[in-house]
Amino acid sequence: MKKVAVIGSGIAGLSCAHLLHKHYDVTVFEKNDYIGGHTATIDVNVDGVDYAVDTGFIVFNDRTYPYFEKLLDRLGVQRQKTQMSFSVHNEQTGFEYNGHTFFSLFAQKRNIFRPKFWKLLKDIVRFNDVCKALHAEQNYQPNQTLGEFLDEHDFNEFFRYHYILPMGAAIWSTSIKEMTKVGTEFFVKFFYNHGLLDITNRPQWYVIPGGSREYIKPMIKGFADKIRLNSNISSVSRGEECAHVHFDDGYSETFDKVVFACHSDQALKLLLDPTEDEKAVLSAIPYTANSVVLHTDTSLLPKRKAAWASWNYLLNNNTDKAAVVTYQMNILQGIESKPQFCVTLNHLEGINKNKILREFIYHHPVFNKESIAAQQKKALIDGHKNSYFCGAYWYNGFHEDGVRSAVNVAKQLGVEFE
Repeated sequence: MKKVAVIGSGIAGLSCAHLLHKHYDVTVFEKNDYIGGHTATIDVNVDGVDYAVDTGFIVFNDRTYPYFEKLLDRLGVQRQKTQMSFSVHNEQTGFEYNGHTFFSLFAQKRNIFRPKFWKLLKDIVRFNDVCKALHAEQNYQPNQTLGEFLDEHDFNEFFRYHYILPMGAAIWSTSIKEMTKVGTEFFVKFFYNHGLLDITNRPQWYVIPGGSREYIKPMIKGFADKIRLNSNISSVSRGEECAHVHFDDGYSETFDKVVFACHSDQALKLLLDPTEDEKAVLSAIPYTANSVVLHTDTSLLPKRKAAWASWNYLLNNNTDKAAVVTYQMNILQGIESKPQFCVTLNHLEGINKNKILREFIYHHPVFNKESIAAQQKKALIDGHKNSYFCGAYWYNGFHEDGVRSAVNVAKQLGVEFE
């Protein structure tokens, strides 16, 4: 049986190993002391009660996660309905709203008397119509950015900074400034496919009961003993018929194939002998670090409880700063408790230190013209020199994309996702 090394144990790596382990001698290498990557359910005890709270991967839907849903069905993992709502709170002006219902939209009563707010609602409808028409015609301008698209259609700053740019920044964990650089075609296709251009008939969103980690145990059944934690790989070299994995202590192992299921920048760093194509493609898909804090400080949420949403964007004047988003986990996971569990990105300094439960750093891919162009060149490097590159960064950066990339690698190795 041929030997395959899978480097990385996030959704892409575990999916790849799960699909391959019955057909290949698979070994999974993980540099951390745990598996799962962004699947990070944290056990906390507050006021003598235990809770399991997700801090990385949280939600999926019934429309744009076909591979992940098929995987859950295969593993016998259940799902629990949740709501996906979005709020914006401007900390300079105090303006806030939650677009989930008519009641939450006007949680701040003065919005009823704000012409600017009614214009915002009108522009949301106009933006949706323009994007749906563009998607139907497929008449995208080559290399046009979202910022250029908003200029072309005369969308004002209030709409940009209180709706579409914060929403995009929240989705991709990036800054408002970076959102303006995202390709129009990439953006519109994503919003269309996820039902974000519709006021009604949106997809049903789900969480995994007990936390997202609940899929991991059944997933690794069959190769759990082939997962090596704390693996300090220094480099990977490739020959004509095999690949060599080298470790910090000088030890090396030989495999027939190696799957880089780590981030693009990590994969490039590990390659001892990268080709010019590998250098060009992988270096064009960078990652950015995001601070993530699990806490119970509700001051990060909108002032009015009626405006609390699943995702809550805290808007400030710094468009270079990565998105300050707070996930309201009681809403998302259906946690019934007095403490309100929040997961906040990129605003450690604004959280009451006495209410912090855990702190993390997660990395997310950056999507701009250069990285989206690099995605189209995957075939130049994938499957060459006994190497395969697997990760959510090849598509939209989400859990579904990690599984999809693993399915692609498995198919190249002769294994279908049955």
